[in-house]
Amino acid sequence: MYRPFLEHLETELFRRFDLQSQPIPPGLERQESDRGQTGAIIQSWCYQCPELRKIRYTYIDGGAAAQVFNSVIYPAHCYDIPLLGIDFLCFGKKKIIVVLDFQPLFRDAKYQAKYIEPMKAVRDRHNDLVQNLEMKFYDANQYFSKYLLFAKTDAETVQTKLMDAYIDYLNLYWQMLDQAEPLTDTADIDRIVKAQKDYDQYSAERDPASGLFSSYFGHEWSERFLYEFLFADAKPLAVSSKK
Repeated sequence: MYRPFLEHLETELFRRFDLQSQPIPPGLERQESDRGQTGAIIQSWCYQCPELRKIRYTYIDGGAAAQVFNSVIYPAHCYDIPLLGIDFLCFGKKKIIVVLDFQPLFRDAKYQAKYIEPMKAVRDRHNDLVQNLEMKFYDANQYFSKYLLFAKTDAETVQTKLMDAYIDYLNLYWQMLDQAEPLTDTADIDRIVKAQKDYDQYSAERDPASGLFSSYFGHEWSERFLYEFLFADAKPLAVSSKK
């Protein structure tokens, strides 16, 4: 269901940036499972370039039972722009959820005006993909913007409306990155480093996908995937609690 979205992102990235492959820990790049009704294949890609320190995306193909496309793009530490987060999920015919957002690193008014308010015009063009849904696993006021796309929808809407919204959000993000001025002050850069690490820690501790990974690929693999690849700057709770 979501392969065209992965392919569009990949095409845009290679067209716009001088990408270099970033190694994925052994055993995590691709995995197959024979669990569930049809089993599943999970495959991931990771790149970097001068503007973006980590570009990761993952696709789970579990046939009719599960189709998942997930990506997070982390700007280089000299840029304070939000992270780009994509999470498109389909479980059977009745549970289709799409999330697309510029995930803010900071909540102050100046930051919101600079990086989040420009999203409003794009969001307003795609209002049918905006629903006032409650977040079960995350605090909507932390690492999410007020102009995110977040909807429970159907296959027809994904096929007919989601791509236009997706392209609009991506184009705004590339524009934002083009216009961003690299920071040079060490304190400013250190603040961004900490904010991105805090994002990884927060996300790793709450990501509901870990249950999905475990159900298909086992708990041990799921924990490695979560902490060694998806959120590599996070520390497992048993480790972080000792510090």
